[in-house]
Amino acid sequence: MRATCINAVHLLARRDERVVFLGSDLSPGLLAEMKSEFPQRWFMEGVAEANLIGMAAGMAMEGLIPFANTIATFITRRCYEQVAIDLCLHNLPVRLIGNGGGLVYAPLGPTHLAIEDIAIMRALPNMTVVAVCDADEMTRFMAQSLEWPGPIYIRLGKGGDPIVSRPERGFSIGKAILMREAHAPRHVVLMATGVMTGNCLAAAATLAEQGIDCSVIHFHTVKPLDSAAVREHARDARLVVTVEEGIKIGGFGSAVTDVLVERCGKGLPAILRLGIPDRFPDRYGSQNDLLELFGLLPNQISAAVIDALGGTEQSF
Repeated sequence: MRATCINAVHLLARRDERVVFLGSDLSPGLLAEMKSEFPQRWFMEGVAEANLIGMAAGMAMEGLIPFANTIATFITRRCYEQVAIDLCLHNLPVRLIGNGGGLVYAPLGPTHLAIEDIAIMRALPNMTVVAVCDADEMTRFMAQSLEWPGPIYIRLGKGGDPIVSRPERGFSIGKAILMREAHAPRHVVLMATGVMTGNCLAAAATLAEQGIDCSVIHFHTVKPLDSAAVREHARDARLVVTVEEGIKIGGFGSAVTDVLVERCGKGLPAILRLGIPDRFPDRYGSQNDLLELFGLLPNQISAAVIDALGGTEQSF
């Protein structure tokens, strides 16, 4: 996913002379072909993320479309004020590419874990937040990224994630995708973003073996959220489950519940939000180790659904 996204910047630069790339203390060989072909549109800064955002904002004000790239925690948390004031206040077409959203950098500990990136970026006016599910979908997103107005935060997985998207399902920024359709009345709806969509598809397959019919809805765009899709798929659901590789406070699940609370009134379905609780991860290991710690592996998602259905059975 990461390589697909970065390489797409070079392809977009060939299509549109407004495209520039800016990195912050990344590999000197990153996008070497673009550097060679377009040396005046390739920049590598040091460890100075606030300056990176200021540079990108200035370029955008001059009519360029900058793609700024570094580790997700640094391009969100470290330079949050610059993102808010330099980019969002002026609604500039800068694309922020965050390497390793969520728990990707588990071996490096909590300083490198972007657990709150979705929550803080979606809080900014004019900011669009995108978390695709795999490399193929990244290709479809990048093809549409040029003409989107205003800033975009692009959350990257670790790369090598299973391909679960399909071209025939289409892609449009801001529009959710039905990945698996339930047919039983009063079914379960799994709503996910990013690579958690793949985990939800695996969980739904397990639940189907146990007679629990599930839909899976993929929200590659967390903001603007497809509120119509949320309402449509929650309307007749027995249980709505949101799944995210991030902090639950203010994140994707909060975006979904905002819609449900405001639009459904007394018809609010039962809701289960799965994600990272209100604490910093205190363990090191692999991404999967920490996903297991927070109950986000497919077998844990399916177990949580079964438990929620049992615990609320009398209410249906």
